[in-house]
Amino acid sequence: MKLFPIILIGLILEILVWIGVAQFISGWYVFFWFIVSFVIGLNLLRSSTATIMPQLQQMQMTGMMGDDPTMTKKMATAFAGILLMIPGLITDVLALLVILPPVQNAIKKAGMKYMVKKQQAMMNNMMGDMGNMGGGAQGQNPFADLMRQMQDMQNQQSGGHSRGSNIIDGVAHEVEPAHKHIELKDVNQK
Repeated sequence: MKLFPIILIGLILEILVWIGVAQFISGWYVFFWFIVSFVIGLNLLRSSTATIMPQLQQMQMTGMMGDDPTMTKKMATAFAGILLMIPGLITDVLALLVILPPVQNAIKKAGMKYMVKKQQAMMNNMMGDMGNMGGGAQGQNPFADLMRQMQDMQNQQSGGHSRGSNIIDGVAHEVEPAHKHIELKDVNQK
């Protein structure tokens, strides 16, 4: 619920800025600017999402974000369009800042750091879950047994002996099972 106070403070600041600007110029100019900025924002949003939606779907499927500079620019343009569609002068100034390339680079770096941190946390979580599945001790490495077996195989191939090897060398022969015969007794004979 930390977001609600920020939105409330932003809304109050927007209203105060509207009133302050309307004191210096006509309130009608501010109203018409809101309409014009909404139309501009809608056009920016439409043009940029047509390009980035297929790439975002691919990113969602693969979990990887490409290093495409046009993708970053289109995402910034879409975000600026959303900000322009919100009625307010502060959001319009923020939209103009988002379109600037240095701001886009800073946002991209912050986004990449966030994604790397989130991906690392997800991998650590998955590795922790896999360590607990083996039925062994808590926190045991799930790949330790596999690595030990691979090392044993390498030792045997190189002629060395390994401790605790579970590999048995032998030849398999097919064995015919002994068939049991059921003897029939004559019921007439007593």
